[in-house]
This record gives sequence, structure tokens and C-alpha cells, in this order.
Amino acid sequence: MTDSFTAVLTFVFGAMVGSFLNVVILRLPEEGRSIVFPASHCPRCGHPIRWFDNIPILSFILLRRRCRDCGEPISFQYPLVELAMALLSLALFRKFGAGLAYAIYFPFLAALLAIIFIDLRHQIIPDAITLPGIVLGFLLAFANPLVSWQEAGLGLLLGGGSLYAVAAGYYLFTRREGMGGGDIKLLAMIGAFLGWQSLPFVIFSSSLIGTIAGIGAMIKQRKGGQTVIPYGPFLALGGMLYLFFREEIISYLSQLWHLQ
Repeated sequence: MTDSFTAVLTFVFGAMVGSFLNVVILRLPEEGRSIVFPASHCPRCGHPIRWFDNIPILSFILLRRRCRDCGEPISFQYPLVELAMALLSLALFRKFGAGLAYAIYFPFLAALLAIIFIDLRHQIIPDAITLPGIVLGFLLAFANPLVSWQEAGLGLLLGGGSLYAVAAGYYLFTRREGMGGGDIKLLAMIGAFLGWQSLPFVIFSSSLIGTIAGIGAMIKQRKGGQTVIPYGPFLALGGMLYLFFREEIISYLSQLWHLQ
């Protein structure tokens, strides 16, 4: 099997998983709702989606963004999530090949992508994703070629602990909740998968991107200091960046350290 053919398979596989992630993003935040039953259906008219109208990315184009039955517009979120997961899957294959690292980090990336869209839409990070993710990240570290179980253990403890300390300090001085418990669990999950070494970069990069986005939101919403934006998507992006550019980040930080 050639690398090109495998690359195509990983892209298609990612798009298929992205299609399922759309169901997770839509249903998981609703308490008591199953992500398995009923089968995929139009959220407006409720008509079951035919198999040939449920092909990732392609069906959205062929249907011209319209439900075949009621004619209502289909959200751009559906092809966006499918394409994003397809590209992440392809990038993961290009980075690590079709081996153990791919198998370990594919569900990690899928979880991060679902969290990004759920947090943006509902401003929550479901425990149903992060808590199993913490356990899975630590257990997989016993076979992970990139992170040892000791690094994963420290990562989940320091990841959760560092954000908890920040959140507690912010509340102590302002008497306001500045960070939710979901963010704390998310960073613990990231630490479990990527090791404690990832935490400084993930925290710094997510804070930087979040600050830029926050300034933009303040200008757009005109609410000043009352502007609220979810932090989870920026933590997730920081984790993705570290995974794909781990060697470059470590090398750069090492050079900076020796220049001191």
C-alpha cells in the first residue's frame, strides 16, 4: 500500500469521524440525549437523512446546502467539522505515519475538535469527553512512543493543578468566576496526552491567542470588561500546535534557555 493511497484513506477516515463528531457536538450538551439514537436526521423537519445525503463534505456540496426534504439551509458547521477532522487525520499521518502514535493521537484530536465547537456554541466543556480523556491519555502513555507514563502523570496533575490555582486566585481577588472547571479538566487531559513538558507552551499560546480574540470580541460586542469568551478552544488549539510542532518548539525553547 503506497503512502499516497494511505494518505487518502486517512483523509476519508477523518471525514467520516468528523461526520460523527457533528452528532456529538449537537447532542452531547443536551442532558439525557443519546449520541447514537435516533439516526441522523434534519434538525428542522426531523426527516431521517438518506445514506447518499450523508456523505461527508460531498453531500453538502451536492445538496447545495439545502435539506432534500424541507429545503431549509444546512449549517456550514457540518462540512467544516468534517473537513477539519479529515485534515487533522491527514496531518497526523504525515507527521507520524500509520503507526501507534497515529492510533493514540487520533482520538485526542477528535476530542479537542469536538470541545472547540461545543465550547464555542454552549460555553461548556463536557465531562463526558475530558474525564475519560484524562484516564485514556494516562493509560495509553504506557505504550505511547512520545510520552512516558511518568510524564503523562505529571502532565495531568500539573495541568489540572495549575489552572485550578489560577482560577482560585482570580476568584480570591475578584470574587468572580474567571475560569470554569471544564478548562481545568481539559488541560489535565492535554497534559496526560502530551506530557508535562507541553504545559508551558499550551498555557502561553492559548493565553496569547485568547487575548487577541478577546480584544477583537470586546471591540465587536462593545461590552468592555464584561465580554465573555470561552477559553477551552484556545487550550485545544495550543494542544494541537504542540503535538504537530513539538520538536520545533522544544528546540526553540532550548535555544532560548542557552542564550540566557
